[in-house]
Amino acid sequence: MAERIAAAFAAARDDGHAALMPYMMGGFPDRETSAAVAEAYAASGADLVELGVPYSDPLADGPVIHAAGTRALAAGATLDSVLADCERIAARVPVVPMAYANMILARGPAEFARRLADAGAAGAIVPDLIGEEGGEIAAELGAAGLALIPLVAPTTPPERRARIGAEAQGFVYLVSDTRTTGERDRLPEALGDLIRATQADASVPVAVGFGIGTPEQAAEVGAVADGVIVGTRLVRAVDESADAAGAASAVAEFITAARAALEA
Repeated sequence: MAERIAAAFAAARDDGHAALMPYMMGGFPDRETSAAVAEAYAASGADLVELGVPYSDPLADGPVIHAAGTRALAAGATLDSVLADCERIAARVPVVPMAYANMILARGPAEFARRLADAGAAGAIVPDLIGEEGGEIAAELGAAGLALIPLVAPTTPPERRARIGAEAQGFVYLVSDTRTTGERDRLPEALGDLIRATQADASVPVAVGFGIGTPEQAAEVGAVADGVIVGTRLVRAVDESADAAGAASAVAEFITAARAALEA
């Protein structure tokens, strides 16, 4: 299953553009809308999908995604209900769930890995798990054929970045700046240099997230990076929609525009 991540990046590269990886909050604002958004992602040009599992204390998430997770939990979202969205589209596009470490430890790494594998996931992102503490989780995910995606930030020392890149599976998630998730008026001036430095260290593709909120920004990042991750902008589009059909239409419109910008 982890091989599907490499295949998705390779297919995008062969088509002449960076891979587009939209994020969605599972179960937000309800199961019907979440399912419609997942279908829209798969149908409108996503190369991969990052699927957020709602959590009560999401340290990396800004106010929009944090609020979405809170509403999803209030609506009854669970790991199993979120993974139903994964299973819905996994045959068409690689899905990488994003979950915090406490969720994994509460269930046990082996059980968590089994559930993801059963749902057809290709890997997992655990933003609050550092490499030195991820041995059991990484091992169980690997045994299930899943990649544990590492994160690199602007504050990561070069020697540590090189070690992460050399050991990475799937892709490296490069955080564009040191703030939480959210839309930005402009991207950091040094981001291009950071992308290139991370690519030089990595044995897998490098995808950039945090702060990308327009098709133009996606194209700017995609001119250098191997992949572009868009989250808050799409969660906000769902939040501003009146119903499931409207949410699906709104995210499909953005993904289509972002894909066109990347291809151009």
